Amino acid sequence: MGFFSRKYESAGVGIAKDAPKKEGIALFFDIFGRKLWQLMEINLIYMMFFMPLVMVLPVISLLKGKYPHSVIAAAILAVIFMVLIGPATAGMTKVIRSYVLGKHAFIWHDFWKAFKGNFKTASIVGFVDCIIILSALSSLSFYPALATHYNTKALYIPMVITLSLFLVITIMNFYIFPMMVATTLKVKNLFKNSLALAFVAIKQNFITFGVIVATVALMYVFRLYVLPVFLILIPFFPAAFLCLVSCFNCYPVIQKYVINPYYTSIGEVNPELVDETPDETERIFEDMGGKEKPVEQRKKSKGKRIS
Repeated sequence: MGFFSRKYESAGVGIAKDAPKKEGIALFFDIFGRKLWQLMEINLIYMMFFMPLVMVLPVISLLKGKYPHSVIAAAILAVIFMVLIGPATAGMTKVIRSYVLGKHAFIWHDFWKAFKGNFKTASIVGFVDCIIILSALSSLSFYPALATHYNTKALYIPMVITLSLFLVITIMNFYIFPMMVATTLKVKNLFKNSLALAFVAIKQNFITFGVIVATVALMYVFRLYVLPVFLILIPFFPAAFLCLVSCFNCYPVIQKYVINPYYTSIGEVNPELVDETPDETERIFEDMGGKEKPVEQRKKSKGKRIS
């Protein structure tokens, strides 16, 4: 960190063009470190779409006693959220996918381009996701209460089925939105391919799901015991970070099993895999990264100042 050193004004040797490329976790943290502020900006934009959901309880409280107006208003806000959260996720995924591919992205422009371009498909996916989440949360209280009332453990079976479906849908989402913004597949094929990849890429899915569980658990601890930290982090941190984890782990799987085979079938190379670095014969200037000598800042003289 240059600002903590007296040599922050000195030029270094640069980065060699033939330096070994980072891979795996080193590459992930390299992307995360370089794009931290952009990720925070994306997260803030994304969290704006949670406002209808956040407003549900205040609206119910404001319209307390005015049934059915309070219920109708809350239902409208919930539906607005369920419709918009999918396109917002598509917009965030579009930008973060570019970072994973090592490409530049204009956050605001690319976010809204993906938001509008995938609105119909993303709205359907987002709506289904919300229904699955509500079903999973409801099953945790409904079926145990029912099993206790009727004194039978058989009623836990529907709960297990619901939670299993929730798990599969969650893993499918690792692939649905990246495929949505990278291809022109229809909803049916998005679900079909995502379901297949949910069982093909077990390692990537396990790591991604584990990071999601750990992050959600950490945020829950902050909410319970360090509320100010939670309130500060929630607008800037979790969603974009988890999207980066998902895209970093799972987009190469999409390339391998969906995108690359398509280009192979038409006799072309996936343009995402093409190195856009100019050829040696096309270079005008030579890259001297890693060859320069460090330039030290000249010491300031302590001569008398003429007033």
